[in-house]
Amino acid sequence: MIYRARSCFASFGVALVAAALLAGCMTRPPAPVIERVPFPSTTGQVPPPPEVLPGHEPVPAPPTYTVKRGDTLYQIALDHGLDYRELAAWNNIENVNVIRVGQVLLLGPPGGQGGVATAPLVTTAPVTPSGGEVRPAVAAPSTSGRPNSPTFKTEPRAAKVPYSEQAFAQLQQQSAAPSAVAPEARAIASAAPATMPASPPRTESGRVPEIDDDNLGWIWPATGKIVAGFSESANLKGIDIAGKAGQPIVASAAGKVVYAGTGLRGYGKLIIVKHNNAFLSAYAHNREIAVKEGQQVAKGQKIAEMGDTDADQVKLHFEIRRLGKPVDPAKFLPPA
Repeated sequence: MIYRARSCFASFGVALVAAALLAGCMTRPPAPVIERVPFPSTTGQVPPPPEVLPGHEPVPAPPTYTVKRGDTLYQIALDHGLDYRELAAWNNIENVNVIRVGQVLLLGPPGGQGGVATAPLVTTAPVTPSGGEVRPAVAAPSTSGRPNSPTFKTEPRAAKVPYSEQAFAQLQQQSAAPSAVAPEARAIASAAPATMPASPPRTESGRVPEIDDDNLGWIWPATGKIVAGFSESANLKGIDIAGKAGQPIVASAAGKVVYAGTGLRGYGKLIIVKHNNAFLSAYAHNREIAVKEGQQVAKGQKIAEMGDTDADQVKLHFEIRRLGKPVDPAKFLPPA
């Protein structure tokens, strides 16, 4: 009996201790919540936004024109100093005789000059680690080579950089420390000539070179009496020169024939010559046309014969247009 009493007392004690421990766990206060803040920057400055390099700005959108009732593609091209074939190509027009009222036409290449849109070239700020050390961004090494090959080169290859005065000047500044010269600069040095030539003029392929107005050397397209003069108020866009049927009409300046036909109402058989990026000349009411579209013509070259197509008498209607706007030919032609 005494043994059983001791066993029950021991079991009761164990149970009491376990209950006390359980109560202690239930009343333990919750762990504190700590709000973590971002680690402060070692530089204290926000990295600048990407910088657009000069010469790589986004290409602006070309101007547009909304087609009105009575417009033709030929007239729109003439009024804006354009080649109607280029205007059709920019707007994906297959039939140049069909345009719709309200249609919006691009008056330039969809992607700017040359019709090619390029994304702007940007530079980013150097990466700044937490230690404050500025490290330039380094491109990942190429994995095309075989590191285990005995001919594998661990040094970067020298890039071939086009020669320029700026690059050559930079090389001269670094000549005091040959070991610090980058591989690119060494490549420039090997390609640089003994003397620096003058920079060649920049040219753009596919564009008519710009020519100064005075250097076009305009001449009279025909001989005869002027029967109508230029007038902005009377909407007279050129001059009328009377003459004989079949009389030769010559190009007033050198250029390229961008139109030859009868597509413009009121002009009869018409020729349009583009002289540069600013100037066109128009020759209307011809009896015969002696040139073709796309043909290069010299100043004084015969391009047509005088006639009276779509006119009340035999005459040449002659216009000079600057950026599509009619200007007084008398200001450009030599004294009669």
